[in-house]
Amino acid sequence: MKLKITGNTPLETQVIDSLNYLKNHNNYASVKNEANSIQQRLFRKGFIENKLLGIKKVKDSLFNANFSLKRKFKTIYIYYDKSLVTNSILNLVTSHVFDDYFELKFTEVENALKTINSKISEEGLPFSKLKLSNIRIIDNTNLLAQLSIDATEEKRIINNIIIKGYENFPKSYLMHYLKIKPKQVFDIDEIKVKTEQLNNLRFASELKSPEVLFSKDSTTLYLYLKKTQSNSFDGFLGFGTNEETNKIEFDGYLNLNLTNNLNFGESFRLLYKSDENDQKTFTTNLSLPYLFKSPIGVDLSLNIFKKDSSFTTVNQSAKIHYQINSRHKIYAGVLYEESNNLLNENSVTQIFDYKKNFLSLAYEFQKPQTNNFLFPTNTYLYLETNFGNRKESNQKERQSFLNVNTFKIFNLNRKNSLFIRANAATINSDTYFENELLRFGGINSIRGFEENSLFATMYGLLNTEYRYQLNNSIYIHSIIDLAYFENDIAKINQKLFGYGFGFGLFTKAGLFKFNYANGKNEGQKFKFSDSKIHLSLTTNF
Repeated sequence: MKLKITGNTPLETQVIDSLNYLKNHNNYASVKNEANSIQQRLFRKGFIENKLLGIKKVKDSLFNANFSLKRKFKTIYIYYDKSLVTNSILNLVTSHVFDDYFELKFTEVENALKTINSKISEEGLPFSKLKLSNIRIIDNTNLLAQLSIDATEEKRIINNIIIKGYENFPKSYLMHYLKIKPKQVFDIDEIKVKTEQLNNLRFASELKSPEVLFSKDSTTLYLYLKKTQSNSFDGFLGFGTNEETNKIEFDGYLNLNLTNNLNFGESFRLLYKSDENDQKTFTTNLSLPYLFKSPIGVDLSLNIFKKDSSFTTVNQSAKIHYQINSRHKIYAGVLYEESNNLLNENSVTQIFDYKKNFLSLAYEFQKPQTNNFLFPTNTYLYLETNFGNRKESNQKERQSFLNVNTFKIFNLNRKNSLFIRANAATINSDTYFENELLRFGGINSIRGFEENSLFATMYGLLNTEYRYQLNNSIYIHSIIDLAYFENDIAKINQKLFGYGFGFGLFTKAGLFKFNYANGKNEGQKFKFSDSKIHLSLTTNF
């Protein structure tokens, strides 16, 4: 069964044909529905006087619908009440806004009214109704109308917030992280956008969309949350062949993270690392967000580093942070560092006892990707600067330190992605001690080298991985790392290159990772190459 729609003139038929109506149908009811649909589409195009003259059966399988389009109206002038709708809202839909009326193309009326109604709802009037009344014809192309808004109720505000599922969810996160609180103007669309940010938290997630209970004089918001496993324990084992002894050497670390065990949103981290160069690191970090229900939190850290029998360095810092929103955070604080020379006084080295007092400023940005279980963070940026004094014996020297760490995942499609990470740090000083140099190398910096085997006054590195996800729990990836560093004590600058491959497997025990990488070092004074295999396991509990 076929349908042909015509107008009273060839020009009208041409207008109808431009609508690309459905011509093939299974029955007469479908034919009639299509004709009615075309009539509504003609209304929206400005042919408000169009009429369906009739549907006739021309042949056994052919029907003809005939329309009379008449005049096409192009512009409508809409008068409005300033007390009901503001100019700022009207400016969103047209640039032709005047004291008591605004001008629209007729084809834009439907979308414009939807936008205006949506903005009025955002101002706490969810039951407002919008319509055009007293529509009059001015001439052959222009119309005039009155904008009527039925918003007799008072503005709705959130009177009460009830959490279901995870009743002990820290209330400070509602106020400062999601920025949802009582006495706030009710806007359900904005609330839904905010609650989606819960999925960015490690310790909670959203079970379903928020619901609202309206009564005559109150508005109650229901949030459905779930507490998730947020504690984690991970470690890795690395091994490779020593080029001098031809023996296999091992290194590794243990990393414990405890999050939100007191339902406060707090986090505690403990790290112990032992490197094959007889280096040991002990680190603890404590973060206490939203102290006394304020937007201010505190971060405390302690780091102890021991280099064989050469020196020890103790680093302590205390920072306050302010969470601007779910993605942005700023820090300010102090850093104290003390290092001790363990060698005998007759040794000829650049290792000295010193103390440092620095002021710290930092900024952090995170953008999640909640649809990817293996790689939950899409973009990350951390920028920190420290400036202060280093004191050695009776000598004091001004110093500054800058550190940048950032990465980005470029999702090419559902299975393929490109991971790029950049990390750089520098110490700015007139003189340098060996025990204050920057330490890098290994699985968390440039792969293919021993952990913390490289010492620098300045370095920059680039990590890249081409990742392919076989499914939601298995992925394989390439390893291509580049780095450049300078050591002003040894008077060297070198270029580093690491390459290899790896894979990740998510099991019931946790996320298991395997990485194999070769490292090459080409400098002004020496060359060497190394290869490393790293095995790591991260488990939540």
